[in-house]
Parts: sequence; structure tokens; C-alpha cells
Amino acid sequence: MHDKICFTQKELARRWTLSHRTLERWRWEGKGPAFMKIGGRVVYRLEDILNHEKEQLKLNDCIRTSRVL
Repeated sequence: MHDKICFTQKELARRWTLSHRTLERWRWEGKGPAFMKIGGRVVYRLEDILNHEKEQLKLNDCIRTSRVL
């Protein structure tokens, strides 16, 4: 079986449990993961999704503060 390498807007919205309209707004605002338009369809590459998810990781403020001290 082939691994999925691209997601549609609705598939990504399901993955992140948010509205596909949110992804549309993010594209309009220049936010969110990189995307491609192919034949009028918007698709997101898995590598770009994973990179965006990694960028969204946040450390707990307590952990960050203790590292500074």
C-alpha cells in the first residue's frame, strides 16, 4: 500500500479537528502550512504538515523559566 503524501483541505481539517474554512482563512492570511495548487485543487504535502506541526510545539512556561534560571 502507498503512503499518503498529500492531503486535501478537508483531510487536513479532519486530521487537526478544525473547520476546512479555517484552513482557507489561514491561506488568505498567509498562515498555516505551505500548500500547492494543482489543477485548481489545494493540496498539502505531508512533509509540510509535519514541519508545521513541529513548529507549533510549545514548551510549558515553567519548563522554559527553569531552563533560564
